[in-house]
Amino acid sequence: MDKQRADLGFADALDEFDPADWSPTSPSVNDRLPAAESTKAAEVSGFRSREPKVPAPAAKPSEPPRRRRTGRNAQFNLKARPETIETYCAIADSQGWGLGETLEYAVALLEREYPPKGGG
Repeated sequence: MDKQRADLGFADALDEFDPADWSPTSPSVNDRLPAAESTKAAEVSGFRSREPKVPAPAAKPSEPPRRRRTGRNAQFNLKARPETIETYCAIADSQGWGLGETLEYAVALLEREYPPKGGG
């Protein structure tokens, strides 16, 4: 059994093809556009650059920073009404205390005003 390949019609074109005649040309470094021209062409065509943008100056925070080294390392989360949180923070700010320090003063005040019942 002799297998013949189907004729695709390229035989004449391939017989005339000479790979030496066809050589791809690579662009040389000197063929590049100057940077200013390429930037201008990119802007005109709507190209968006991936280059990092110069960071804008940081906006001044509206609230003072509350981070201090206090030795407190236990976390205490609770839910409260927004007005309660605002009042709590206002008290801390007016006294110049951190939030943890304000909690400690609040607990001491509560202990003084409401002593434990039953000698316990």
